[in-house]
Amino acid sequence: FILIFAWNKNSMQEFKTNNPKTHSCMFSELSREQIASLKLQEIDRVYKKGEVLFNEGGYPKALYVVYKGVVKIHKYGNNGKEQITRLASAGDLIGYRSLLNHESYSASATAVEETRLFKIPSDAFLDLLKANSDFSMKVLKMLAGDLRKAEKQVIDMAQKSVREKVAEALLLLSSKFGVNEDTAALNSKLTRKEIGDIAGVTTESAIRTISDFNKEQIIEIDVFFPILITFIQIYQILVT
Repeated sequence: FILIFAWNKNSMQEFKTNNPKTHSCMFSELSREQIASLKLQEIDRVYKKGEVLFNEGGYPKALYVVYKGVVKIHKYGNNGKEQITRLASAGDLIGYRSLLNHESYSASATAVEETRLFKIPSDAFLDLLKANSDFSMKVLKMLAGDLRKAEKQVIDMAQKSVREKVAEALLLLSSKFGVNEDTAALNSKLTRKEIGDIAGVTTESAIRTISDFNKEQIIEIDVFFPILITFIQIYQILVT
């Protein structure tokens, strides 16, 4: 993204500084001409927590790139229960599978904190895929990675215990939101319901398991700010 944000030096520098993965971003090796052909545009608004980017069943007109913030990709089952299938943070692409398949969105996307986005018109993205084999290979690798994660999620849902599912959800939140350097608190302000939706368990199970973790001193919960703190031992749940 170093070249992508070249015309907005302040945003580019902040993005590069705060997001190490931009150095290996799929756009990083494109030429200036190819970057320009993507017609990347910053969306002139801030999405607040709970605001919807797009709904399941809608049709994509652009590819979205998260600049700042976190977005949840989620679906609702026949019983009305929400399942969060992915969290997208800075540098991640949103909606590219539906765009590639020329089909409607298979899930909805909603901001879980203040979020800013860039968008790439669908035609520009597809034209670059046709013109650049290296770029196409990166997209294929990204699709393969998503498929591997989806397969793992299916196995986890079937085989892992509630404790393991909630533990993995907490580790995912730490990787997406980060932790406070002074307190080791998760920067996430997701509700217990949302943690359960990520883990694939009921809200009641998430609340009960988090409470158990707190009693066992695997994590610590601040009474005044419901943020999960110091979960070093969480790894032990996943390896025992």
